[in-house]
Amino acid sequence: MRAIWKGAVSFGLVSIGVKLYSATEEKDIRFHQVHREDGGRIRYKRTCSVCGEEVTYDDIAKGYDIGGGEMVILTDEDFADLPLTSSRAIDVLEFVPADQVDPILYNKAYFLEPEGTATKPYVLLRDALLDSERVAIVKVALRQREQLATLRVREGVLLLNTMLWPDEIRTADFGFLDEDLKVRPPELAMASSLIDSMTGEFEPDVFTDDYRAALQEVIDAKVEGREVVQPEEVEEAPAAAVDLMAALKASVDRARSARGEQPARGGGGEPTPISSARSAKKAAEKKAAKAPPKKTTAKKTAEKKTAAAKAEPAKKTAKKTPAKKAEPAKKTAARKTAPRKTA
Repeated sequence: MRAIWKGAVSFGLVSIGVKLYSATEEKDIRFHQVHREDGGRIRYKRTCSVCGEEVTYDDIAKGYDIGGGEMVILTDEDFADLPLTSSRAIDVLEFVPADQVDPILYNKAYFLEPEGTATKPYVLLRDALLDSERVAIVKVALRQREQLATLRVREGVLLLNTMLWPDEIRTADFGFLDEDLKVRPPELAMASSLIDSMTGEFEPDVFTDDYRAALQEVIDAKVEGREVVQPEEVEEAPAAAVDLMAALKASVDRARSARGEQPARGGGGEPTPISSARSAKKAAEKKAAKAPPKKTTAKKTAEKKTAAAKAEPAKKTAKKTPAKKAEPAKKTAARKTAPRKTA
């Protein structure tokens, strides 16, 4: 990487020499305008709209249109007296919690590298930011413009995020904000279920620029002299008009299918908050309706068992008592009869 700026971070009375590097780069494929017949580059001439002459860069100045066809011309001398052209300081203004900075303010990101003997104070500021869990609000002059920025730590390196000024953020003024639109609780519950089914851990490397990859393939094919055969895209038929709840439920089912989970159709899938509430209500009603008969039946069964238990000993006693009394009588009669047969 090549440093695009050199200066110092002013941290109280401490000055930390740093180099500035662009932390991001666009991967967009750029084209030149060329003549279709022979591929020649198209050049644009800088001509004056008043005299029609071609103008070189040395003769170009900056003009501010004040309206009515009048122009105020500013030369390099006019800009020379401004403090921004020579300022090489990143002034720390205050330290704030990171969550207090609205992400819409962020513009561009730059890495800061310590220069020369500034490594120790650089590491000191870095560790202090990590320990306090805060970001530094700073002002810096880049490209002849004073900018508000934050200073935070990313992977052990100080990162400078330039920000837009508050008056550069547009106000969202839309008519629907004044309308009294109410969302029904079942719709909100189903939308929450959809969010849950699509929740995951953010991994930037998983996402790719498919358009840029396809365009690069076309360029490579042109260079190699081969033809690119693009697969035919099957256009999905427009969905029929459905209500919001049906659309949400279909979205939940599709999200679960994409994750390899069982869709919540026909009771085969994981219940949604709404279906769970309905099932619980029905189960409670059935339980309440069946509970009294079960208790009555159980009571009758217990009474029958008790009566049977009392009757069983009486039966046993009745059977045993006559048997014991009759047996001796039979034996005595047999003994008296035996002598008569012998005689």
